[in-house]
Amino acid sequence: MTLIDNGVYVGGKRTDSPANLDETYGLMRQRGGMAWIGFYRPAEEDVLSVQREFGLHELAIEDALSGHQRAKLERYGETLFVVLRPARYLDEVEMVEFGELHVFVGPDFVVTVRHAESPDLAQVRKRMEQSPELLALGPQAVLYAILDQVVDEYAPVVAGLENDIDEIEDELFRGDPEVSRRIYQLHREVLAFQRATQPLDDMLAALERGAEKYHVPLELQRRLRDVHDHVLRVADRANAFRALLQNALTVNATLVAQRQNEDMKRISSWAAILFAPTLVGAVYGMNFREMPELRWAWGYPLALAMMVAIAVGLYVAFKRNKWL
Repeated sequence: MTLIDNGVYVGGKRTDSPANLDETYGLMRQRGGMAWIGFYRPAEEDVLSVQREFGLHELAIEDALSGHQRAKLERYGETLFVVLRPARYLDEVEMVEFGELHVFVGPDFVVTVRHAESPDLAQVRKRMEQSPELLALGPQAVLYAILDQVVDEYAPVVAGLENDIDEIEDELFRGDPEVSRRIYQLHREVLAFQRATQPLDDMLAALERGAEKYHVPLELQRRLRDVHDHVLRVADRANAFRALLQNALTVNATLVAQRQNEDMKRISSWAAILFAPTLVGAVYGMNFREMPELRWAWGYPLALAMMVAIAVGLYVAFKRNKWL
């Protein structure tokens, strides 16, 4: 069922819970008030139904049906169309899951179209119904509450990303071979988080600028400024995370190069140690008729001693220079 919740409110109190959209439309025509309709991955006919009833713009409806929109705020006459990108942190897989929420706000209605589990709009509705004086301020109050919930749900995401970055910093200096992959994956998540949160700054600023023109109550203006402050803090944290991960990528590349350099030193050292005895053995193994010390009784032991001495000397030299 795509219609999750459907209520009619008068004076900040829920007066009716219609079973279907047609009943909602009828009650609105008879009694007035405010309709708050919540969809979850709705069928096209449901969205087209509210379009016809509330005169929603076709471009906004197209966006709501197709999904995959960036966070944005658009005004069509007296109707606001808001796209939000909520997020939640999945502890079991240490990843950020992004959702999509479309909100239509008119003079006497709010329609939400949710395409993911987040945000918890049932909690928003419950909180607003427990504050009838706030809900009585109208659809703009519902929009504030939704924005506040989305931004509040960013807090666990920030905490989860911060914890992941701390773990990466530890893994960097342990030489974990998987750390490069994890840094790149986390960097992509932080970029997606920035794309979800950064537009909120301009969106809330636009709402604040239009507050007087569209007669937004002073209390709602204060609350929107508070949400705006939270958004700026979240955006600052996201920017800091991106900078930290870029530094981590640089440090990781440096450490990988250092480890490769150390490996090359060890390989070169052992190659030199093995080459010297091989060279002596090769010279005395050429079997020419006339060779120095060929018939000398101590020639063979001296050759072996020379091989050992050169190898030991090279080993000590390389060890002293920390190549081994």
